[in-house]
Amino acid sequence: MKTQNKILIFAATYNEAENISNFLSDIDTLNLKADLLIIDDNSPDHTWKIIQAYAKNKKYINLIIRDKKRGLDTAHKTAFKYCRDNNYHYLITLDADLSHDPKKIPEFVCELEKHIFVIGSRYMQGGRCDLSGLRLLLSYFGNKLIKFIFNIDCSEFTTSFRGFNIQELEFFDLNDVSSEGYSFFMETVYRIASLGIHVRQIPIHFKDREKGKSKIPKIEIFRTLKNILRLKIIEIFRP
Repeated sequence: MKTQNKILIFAATYNEAENISNFLSDIDTLNLKADLLIIDDNSPDHTWKIIQAYAKNKKYINLIIRDKKRGLDTAHKTAFKYCRDNNYHYLITLDADLSHDPKKIPEFVCELEKHIFVIGSRYMQGGRCDLSGLRLLLSYFGNKLIKFIFNIDCSEFTTSFRGFNIQELEFFDLNDVSSEGYSFFMETVYRIASLGIHVRQIPIHFKDREKGKSKIPKIEIFRTLKNILRLKIIEIFRP
């Protein structure tokens, strides 16, 4: 296990064979002293084989191949534990489908020197989002609804482009987040803010994927609404 670098970059993959080479190349060009962890859920399109070939002579890339599709939430929890177990200072997470620009990672690193939690926002001033139609409406107003219900000073709750100062988050554990699927990201922000930790936002340009298919099932809309209601009820009746 490598512990010499204090920064760990993490992405989860499932059927990203069309995007993963460009993603890995973009990380490479950063020339950042960081390690990269990828957790692949045994992609049927053999994304993991492309990663293995690319990482052959690159010791900073660590690949975990799971036996089946186990979900984004469990992948991020595994990465968080991996980061703690290997004494990394910062954890930066993002999507591997190129909807998040890896060139923003150094900015996350700079912000983590001053803040405990940083999130990339599409909907703050300076942010951009390439979604359109119903997908944009659901995303934009969904984030507005979450902000209103929880009264958290943040315009973005659902993107995975975020950074954690692991050493300062001693009272927080991702395993405490019970929401599954994509609403896991919403609850993570909620729990961090509930600890009194400032949510630092930086503007990002969210690009709609050019290759491959979105993996967000329609049921996620209802699952997220259910989890928002669950968390609010717990908050109201908490002693």
